[in-house]
Amino acid sequence: MIVWAGVCGAVAGWVLAEFDQIGLLLGALFGALAGLGLRTAVRKEIARAIEAANTPVAARYLPPTTIAAPAPPPEPVEDVAREPEPAPESRPAILAPWAARVPDEPAEPTKPNFVETAVAAARDWLLGGNTIVRAGLVILFIGLAFLARFAAQHALFPIELRLAIIMVVGMALLGVGFSRRHIRPTFALALQGTGVAAIYLTIFAATRLFDVLPPLPAFGLMIVVCALACALALLQNAQGLAVAAFLGGFAVPVLLSTGEGSSVVLFGYYTILNLAVLFIAQRRAWRLVNLVGFFATFGVATAWGILRYDPDQYATSQAFLITFVLIYIAAAMLYSRRAEGPLGSVVDSTLLFGPALAGFGLQVGLVRHIEFGSAFSALGFGAVYLGLAVFARRRGYAQNVLLRDSLIAIGVGFATLAIPLALGARWTSSAWALEGAAAFWVGMRQARWLPRAFGLALQAVAALVFVSTLDGTIGALPIFNATFLAAMLIALPLLATAWWLRRALPKGEGRFARSWAEVEDHLGAPVFVAGFAFWWLAWALEAVRTLPPVVAGEGPLPVFGPAIQPLLVMLAYVASAGIAAVAGRRLDWRVATWPARVTLVPIVVTLIGQIVAGRHVLLSPDFALWGAAIGVHVALLRAADRAGDTPPAWQRAAHVGTVWLLTLGLADCLWLGIDRAALWGTSWAGVVFLLSATLVLLALTATRGRAAWPFGAHATAYFWVAAAPLAALVFLGVLTAALSDPGRAAPLPYLPLLNPLELTLALGLAALWLWRRALVAAQPTGAGAITAPTALAPLALLAFVVVNTVWLRIAHHYLGVDWTADAMIDSFTVQTGLAILWTLLALGLMLVAHRRMERRLWLVGAALLALVVVKLLLIDLANAGGGERVVTFMAVGLLMLVMGYFAPLPPARDEGAPA
Repeated sequence: MIVWAGVCGAVAGWVLAEFDQIGLLLGALFGALAGLGLRTAVRKEIARAIEAANTPVAARYLPPTTIAAPAPPPEPVEDVAREPEPAPESRPAILAPWAARVPDEPAEPTKPNFVETAVAAARDWLLGGNTIVRAGLVILFIGLAFLARFAAQHALFPIELRLAIIMVVGMALLGVGFSRRHIRPTFALALQGTGVAAIYLTIFAATRLFDVLPPLPAFGLMIVVCALACALALLQNAQGLAVAAFLGGFAVPVLLSTGEGSSVVLFGYYTILNLAVLFIAQRRAWRLVNLVGFFATFGVATAWGILRYDPDQYATSQAFLITFVLIYIAAAMLYSRRAEGPLGSVVDSTLLFGPALAGFGLQVGLVRHIEFGSAFSALGFGAVYLGLAVFARRRGYAQNVLLRDSLIAIGVGFATLAIPLALGARWTSSAWALEGAAAFWVGMRQARWLPRAFGLALQAVAALVFVSTLDGTIGALPIFNATFLAAMLIALPLLATAWWLRRALPKGEGRFARSWAEVEDHLGAPVFVAGFAFWWLAWALEAVRTLPPVVAGEGPLPVFGPAIQPLLVMLAYVASAGIAAVAGRRLDWRVATWPARVTLVPIVVTLIGQIVAGRHVLLSPDFALWGAAIGVHVALLRAADRAGDTPPAWQRAAHVGTVWLLTLGLADCLWLGIDRAALWGTSWAGVVFLLSATLVLLALTATRGRAAWPFGAHATAYFWVAAAPLAALVFLGVLTAALSDPGRAAPLPYLPLLNPLELTLALGLAALWLWRRALVAAQPTGAGAITAPTALAPLALLAFVVVNTVWLRIAHHYLGVDWTADAMIDSFTVQTGLAILWTLLALGLMLVAHRRMERRLWLVGAALLALVVVKLLLIDLANAGGGERVVTFMAVGLLMLVMGYFAPLPPARDEGAPA
């Protein structure tokens, strides 16, 4: 609305002034004022309507109606009369009020922009106080401009006389206003401001418009006018007059510049004005004066730096910039000391942060041709602000905590910024980590949450920067190289911070402090884990360090061979976890023992990776590293058992996992023997893992009842939790090997039962049987399904399969039958052997059952014999005319006769007989 009214006023004034520029300006001014007034009226009307709509509807009342009290009852005929009940009071009948609509919470009003603020200030000046006087001054000033224009158009007076008349009028206004300062202060200040403006206008017109006054005398006259106006402002405590004076003073170089002046003169003049601003700041808390000087100085300096700066002007420009920055920092500190707000001393954020931002931006432009110039500049800015913070703490600013904290924040920010400007990403991250730890320590000592939060955030950023720029380690020196030191300088501050977080820190006051305290109470463990991770990362990077290339064009050379680098990385974790665990128990720092709980994970992962890569535990120097890692791991297990500070589930998992680790390690050792003997593709290689699991299962079975560590304290973990998966593995391994392996025992010939395959199968069956028998004696929790008598059936069936495959391998090696399922099924020789074998097995079972009087076992043998008969009728009988059929039927028939004579069915036991 203001814009459109201004445009319309400008058009109307332009037309009424016969298309002259002065009409355009005056019309725009009055149109904007009219639009502002119209918009204000509209807004007030809208606000009044909204307020009326949101006001609850008043309750409506009926006229009060008196309700008559009921007549008293007749008195009963008694000796003591009963006291009558009191009659209800007469009260007006009131209707319930209408339901009032609850108004919504008013929205936060939008803040006016710069243009609206300026227009509002002009309106307040014009309409505040003596409106008639101020309006008259505006009209008089416009009249002076019309007078000068009319005199110029009609050549009434020489140009010098015209300017002198305007100057005299301005001086008269200034003198009259000063003389009336005690009688009518407001009227007097208005006259003085108008007089100063008229004098400025006259000097400007004489120099730039009519060229009757040289620039140098005009420059001096404007300085005199500015100084005089500032003195009058101080004398009368008039901020507005000072603002007008400085506006004119700072505008002098811009208005009178010819483009050929010296920068030294320009900024020397600005230095004088800024010193005047500082002089006023020592005596008055006039924020507007400070802002006028700041924006004018740095605005002109920025424009000059962009358009005119040359590196040859560095020395003088640097001196002026330092002067300006210090002046306005001092002005901000003086303002915070004198100004008072609702909550005490205040801080002008524009003056406090503005010189830092604007000054540093200009400083970067000044030193762009100097190596590390920006870094040293940031460091200098940080030193200045931190020094001022110390000064503010000691010299009368102790009450203004906000000022001191702001100075510290700016100083720390510049010091932080200096690091990436001077150093690489790695050293930057290290320095930020140290700085973050220092900030956290300061916050801890001062019981303030904000520095602690800043310190943790800075350390997190440092860690991310380091990881994001990590590209290996190249260094000639062990440990004393950039990558190791940078990683360690991130780890140590994180560990120190975790150490400080082990106990609850002092909580500050306020809602944010309480919320941060709730978060901070849970940060000790994550911060330690991060610190430990970077500690380990530092040593891991050292393990994969490479040497710089000796000859140009060649790649870097690794210090350690690629084959053992994974082992060194794994050992670095295990050793670091061991150091942390020892320190944690001595210092009563429980979280430090956490890495020791999972040392098994890197060991197992590394072992699997080495096996896949073709490396073996017993190779040199691998065996020494493996021995050290496993030794430290076992020592940590023992220490945890003694301390009792590890959750039982974690500790049980560690012991069980160690058993499986040893199984895999033993298999790797056996694979190394296979590799050295070139036995891949034989039964020697096929039974390696089965043999390893069988040996470990036998070892666990042998430890039952042992009281020595670790078997006594973790008997269930070793004998049941760790052994059960191994038993299942042995069972499946025996079954798979028996059915799939043809028994190639090269370089040895195949000997039934005396070959690596069948010896391992027999050992596996024995291990399963011994382990189950030990379980039956121990009866651990959860082993009921294995200790039950029915659990013997799978084991017996497995043994039956193993025995049958022994005959199949005999037929393969000695009778020339192919090792395929179809060939075995089609071979009547194999079928004859199976029939006789099954009959012999049935005979054995029935003889044993007869001697032990085990009727159930005898029936199992009989069932097997029935299976033989079915096989004879369905398979062997089909071999018409073959000798194998004759042998089969005769052998089976004779064996059945022997069974019937020597192993008849045992009698059933009496019900009362002992089982």
